[in-house]
Amino acid sequence: MGLFERYLSVWVALAIGVGVALGLVFPAAFQMLSGWQYAQVNLVVAVFIWLMIYPMMVQVDLTSIKDVGKRPRGLFLTLVVNWLIKPFTMAALGWLFFRVFFAGWVDPQTATEYIAGMILLGVAPCTAMVFVWSQLTKGDPNYTLVQVSINDLVLVFAFAPLAAFLLGMTDITVPWQTLVLSVVLYVVLPLIAGAVTRRWLLARGGEPALNEFLHRVKPASILGLLATVVLLFGLQAPEIIDNPLAIVLIAIPLLIQSYGIFMLAYWMAHRLRLPHDVAAPACMIGTSNFFELAVAVAISLFGMQSGAALATVVGVLVEVPVMLSLVAFANRTRHWFKV
Repeated sequence: MGLFERYLSVWVALAIGVGVALGLVFPAAFQMLSGWQYAQVNLVVAVFIWLMIYPMMVQVDLTSIKDVGKRPRGLFLTLVVNWLIKPFTMAALGWLFFRVFFAGWVDPQTATEYIAGMILLGVAPCTAMVFVWSQLTKGDPNYTLVQVSINDLVLVFAFAPLAAFLLGMTDITVPWQTLVLSVVLYVVLPLIAGAVTRRWLLARGGEPALNEFLHRVKPASILGLLATVVLLFGLQAPEIIDNPLAIVLIAIPLLIQSYGIFMLAYWMAHRLRLPHDVAAPACMIGTSNFFELAVAVAISLFGMQSGAALATVVGVLVEVPVMLSLVAFANRTRHWFKV
């Protein structure tokens, strides 16, 4: 492991501090950057995430994807965790904490909105960042691509009815622009660019040229992650300072959900005897969230200043540190799984 990867948690912690500090010192600059969005997708964040995803897409061998179907257990795990377990545990934890444990600290209306925001995170499993976590755990890039693609397909049909059921609403409008734009930006375009790059490198110098290229772009991928962290925390710096108690209260059940879901999925993956390069990405998909979609729906249903919108934003803030800790755990427990 290189210097960046070996001390990645340290760099991320520094990036969080730098982001908050810059957001407080230069609020106007971050306010301007926050306006650079289309369909609730921040275009600057999209560029940084694209930078992170692209190196993994270069590793995808499109000719090998057809063999993924011969190993269906990883896909089964992804679907069960994402759609039959995670949304319901998130709703249960939201109710338990904000109706019972934190009931004396949060008024009922705000508590309802916090729960709603958590539910929206729970029914929106990750699309983009999972490629980064898969790369950091040395996941199978071909299998990860298929896992994400199938997950996105289910998301199109299941998000609205499942969110409506858990929120107790009869009409949930899916922000199709956000959903389609995110899939195009985070899956389709990087995949096309990666396939073109891979073909050119193999034609030019074979596997050695491909491996040399991947080695050279790895630092750029990590820098993209750090830049994303700085930007996300910079954009939310005033909220972090103004509402520290609310941030902490929302973060507690989200942390329990994230670690609990990962451990459950990891245990299931072990029982299913999945190889580590399939198990780790499958568990990462179920643990992380499609935050652009969750934020967009929260704003459209409850408003920009609502507790639901704040809860989805807190989900964004806790995700990177949590996922990095789980990446480290997955890498240290690789020996628990067959190769």
